[in-house]
Amino acid sequence: MNKIKKVIGIAIGFLILAPIIFVAFGEAVLHLWNWLMPALFGLHQITFWQAIGLMFLSWLLFGRGLRGGHWRGRGMRRRWQRMSPEERERFRQGMKDRCAPFSSPTPADPKP
Repeated sequence: MNKIKKVIGIAIGFLILAPIIFVAFGEAVLHLWNWLMPALFGLHQITFWQAIGLMFLSWLLFGRGLRGGHWRGRGMRRRWQRMSPEERERFRQGMKDRCAPFSSPTPADPKP
């Protein structure tokens, strides 16, 4: 019975706090956008619902989004921990080989 009360309390707390947090973040995005973007970049001011949409879009693109960005890092960490030292070295070498075309060129020998 005590467990049920705890679950109900958590559910009620969520139902009360979730909309408050939702509105607070929306208002923060709205006011920050309307304060900074028109002055810095000459963009138009936005409404509350546009701020919510912008917040959601940012979450999809840069946050945990639909692909669960937060959880991908944990999976890679687990795979790394399961690798033997030889497998880790092969992985490092493979990354160096893939990234080599993008690395900065080494300077030529300095002339005396």
